[in-house]
Amino acid sequence: MPEPVQAPTQAQEDGVPVFELRGHRFKPLTWDSMTEAQQAMTRAVLNGKRGAMQGPYNVLLRSPVVGNLAQQFGAQTRFDSSLPLALNELAILMMARDWTAQFVWWAHRPIAEGAGLPTTLVQAIAQGLEVPDDLPSDVRAVHSFCRELIDQRQVSDATYATAVAHFGERGVVDLMATLSYYTLVCMSLNVDQYPLPEGAQPELPTLT
Repeated sequence: MPEPVQAPTQAQEDGVPVFELRGHRFKPLTWDSMTEAQQAMTRAVLNGKRGAMQGPYNVLLRSPVVGNLAQQFGAQTRFDSSLPLALNELAILMMARDWTAQFVWWAHRPIAEGAGLPTTLVQAIAQGLEVPDDLPSDVRAVHSFCRELIDQRQVSDATYATAVAHFGERGVVDLMATLSYYTLVCMSLNVDQYPLPEGAQPELPTLT
């Protein structure tokens, strides 16, 4: 894992917000090196529910119109989804596993487990193993929907019907939106070779 390159933390002076960017291939931007559009995107992220510029945002700043739309989309999928937190986090973990996106997994596994996802399920996903048989029906509905969509690029009539029965059509769309947004996040971090924080170890093994 490459060592992170970090931009210095900005001081809160003359209206300059406090933030820290990290990256590898995409070198961290500083406030003074940003365009007005990049600064506007930074303020939007920091003033929103996320409140931090970690993860893909150093990458997405390179295209601030795209990045600003992405951060709005991401805030909706993460904080305002109609799905319960544990189920939304399950979808995020499955996308992190699919892309072997170590930072996404590192950031979201504690959230998922804290929201009530069974550790046995989380570890089965991490190891690429069969999930437990005794999952609650709503958890299994999300897992089956995501698994089919990721692996087959389709979902069966039965899987779709089960998802709609549990979550309604809005819930199915919100689930697809979470998968879509975190595909962009995982791609961005993998292209950047985004490093884990100092002292953190990769939790996802390479699957053959």
